[in-house]
Amino acid sequence: MPELSLTVNAHRYEVEAPIEMSLAQLLREVVGLTGTKIACNEGHCGACTVQVDGTPTLSCITLAHTVSGEITTIEGLREHPLIDAFVRADAVQCGFCTPGQVVSAAALVAANPSPTVDEIRHTMAGNLCRCGTYPRIEEAILYWQDRSAPRKRSRAGSKRSGSSSRRIRSSSGPPGR
Repeated sequence: MPELSLTVNAHRYEVEAPIEMSLAQLLREVVGLTGTKIACNEGHCGACTVQVDGTPTLSCITLAHTVSGEITTIEGLREHPLIDAFVRADAVQCGFCTPGQVVSAAALVAANPSPTVDEIRHTMAGNLCRCGTYPRIEEAILYWQDRSAPRKRSRAGSKRSGSSSRRIRSSSGPPGR
């Protein structure tokens, strides 16, 4: 197997990997960084996004042996303020797309610390979210530098419905009385 030398999150790795191995597979299976997700495995959803020299790259369709720059994964962004912004904006539903979303957003704010909503939508268009948290993702990116906003919404403050709702008795009392 051919040897490969990579810099991932400022650490140097000397690994053996088959020529046909994708960067996503290498990061997960060889290097052991499992934050990068593989969803569609065709480059359509953005869950596998990593940065190569600061540029968002779809790692599921990038052959590991073609990469020569500094790779940054979600693990390398552990201390980035966007992580906290995503939590505060409640932009993390199931969490599967979140690593790719944060990696793409980090590249955006590195290039433009105060993007407009249109710039956010354009840049983030390649990252799909099945849960539909796009407005909250936009909110997190808009306010990533502001520690006071957005606030995470409390469950107590939101209206509920269904079996977990608080039941209110009607004025006529329970049936049969």
